[in-house]
Amino acid sequence: MAAARWRAAAALYGQLRRIYEEAGRSTPEHPYLFETDVEICLIGGSHKSPIRGFWNGKSMIYILQKARHNEEGDPMEKSKTDHAIYASELSPKESSGPVALSVSRAKQLISLYTMAQNPNMTHLQIGELVVLPPLWIRCDGSDPEHTCWLGAEPLKAGNKITGINLYMVTCDSPTSNKTNFANLEELKMAHKMTHHTSNVMTKGFVQYELSRAAAVGDTIVRYERNIYVDITWNPIDKILQTPPLISAATLNIALESGDPRSPVYQLYKELQFLLALAEGLKTGVTEWPQPLQSDSAVKLVQEFLTDLKKKLDGYCISGKKNEMEKIKCDTAAVDSSIKSVFSEREDLDFAEQLWCKMRSVSSYQELIDCFTLIIKSLEHGEIQPWIHQGSSSLLSKLIQQSYHGKMEVISLDGITPVQMLLEIGLDKVKKDYVNFFVGQELATLTYLDYFISTSVDLQEQVHRVQKLHHMLEIMVSCTVLLEFKHENLFPLTQICIKYYKENPLNEKHLFQLPIRPALVKKFYRNDQPEVWKVDISSGHGLQKVRTTWQVSTNPPAEHKLSNNTGLFSDSTVKESSEEKMYFITMAKCSQVHFT
Repeated sequence: MAAARWRAAAALYGQLRRIYEEAGRSTPEHPYLFETDVEICLIGGSHKSPIRGFWNGKSMIYILQKARHNEEGDPMEKSKTDHAIYASELSPKESSGPVALSVSRAKQLISLYTMAQNPNMTHLQIGELVVLPPLWIRCDGSDPEHTCWLGAEPLKAGNKITGINLYMVTCDSPTSNKTNFANLEELKMAHKMTHHTSNVMTKGFVQYELSRAAAVGDTIVRYERNIYVDITWNPIDKILQTPPLISAATLNIALESGDPRSPVYQLYKELQFLLALAEGLKTGVTEWPQPLQSDSAVKLVQEFLTDLKKKLDGYCISGKKNEMEKIKCDTAAVDSSIKSVFSEREDLDFAEQLWCKMRSVSSYQELIDCFTLIIKSLEHGEIQPWIHQGSSSLLSKLIQQSYHGKMEVISLDGITPVQMLLEIGLDKVKKDYVNFFVGQELATLTYLDYFISTSVDLQEQVHRVQKLHHMLEIMVSCTVLLEFKHENLFPLTQICIKYYKENPLNEKHLFQLPIRPALVKKFYRNDQPEVWKVDISSGHGLQKVRTTWQVSTNPPAEHKLSNNTGLFSDSTVKESSEEKMYFITMAKCSQVHFT
């Protein structure tokens, strides 16, 4: 029996080490299989740790879970481990999320890992011992404590392994009855007795949600607009203590563009049309939007050109308010006080006003007809429109040539008309974004150069403009919802700009900004937290141990527990109008020393 366990420990070590070494050469694309029932993932870097609430280490970690291809198989059955096997090759194509192992199987794997990391177990014959990343196992809660995670982390002194930290995370069914909550003094006493210490430190953490689902008319429209504040402080006075104003706070914001209530929703729709045009350039097939007005684009352009011809000697359109094409937000969806956050420009040039007319183009032929009217007016000298300096669009070049009475011949076929419309649209929205960020003193023109550069192709220009729009949505949301002023918007803008200069568009990315709790206190002072947690710790360095008690509206794991517990039957708890339902979670740590 002992020999079999030694072989299993050596086999697990070998597989974990192979995965670790392969990760050093390239990022693993698939989970690996151990024996026939265990799936192994190595995560770290940009991947969000599923146990971040109970373990704050910075290294990579192994996550072990049940291999979905063999849910009915014998968990003790072994397969050959001479070669790494990708679990995804054996799993069903459709995944229903991670699946937990039984608590007994998880404890067995923790035991094998601990044996393999013990330098005194020389009879395992595993050669040079490598310190492996911490290991965490998803558990199904089938034990009386409802264990949902088991973990193990080597303790190191230099390159030598001196022991191991063992973790156990348990969770009770959700409740709104606060009499079921723990007592802080009892938690501290239990920690002291378990770890034989007389001194403990406490640290609090609370998370409040600062945004809710969007409602438009009678329809609830859910957009990914998650705005939370995380607050930490110490020491703790009592369970569910409201954090003092001297606490450290971090604003977390992740939002999805496209909320019809947004004061920049009109600009979002313009961007969507630009994306359709860019896609049309790439594929040769353009999806034209539904007309925005009852009048056709050709009629609007013809009226616009006729009006220009009536100007004194074709004099360019001035920036007077009564002569400008104003782009209106949806007054039914956006309150006037909100609209003032993002003001429309009053210096639209000829090409930009054309874009506003031609956004109602509903077919390729209509697009050609519009540009035919424009080019004929330019060729005949009927208009001499004013345009902004610096534009590199084909239409701008034609306008500049018309000043000298000689224009090159443009063939309005193929992708040319689509490209011309895309160019003037890009020019217009870029100036809209610059007008906001520079006008609000959130960024300089030089700092925005990456986003508005014309030195890259049109496809890349559109992608960079998408990033600008996402940044704009974030700033406007913080202004409208949280009433942020320049002193907070400025550093948040710099954080967003830095991220988007280095990364592709990601509307699920969580932007974080250190703030003072007083800045958002009025939004949470009468609210119940999403998460409230206390960490009780003792010891220092390698001797430091921690006990965590937490209540949260979400379960501490995304995997489901066994059917007989009914704990994680839904990913979130539906709350009543008065009291939130909370999962109660405990995380405990113990140490095993090898020397």
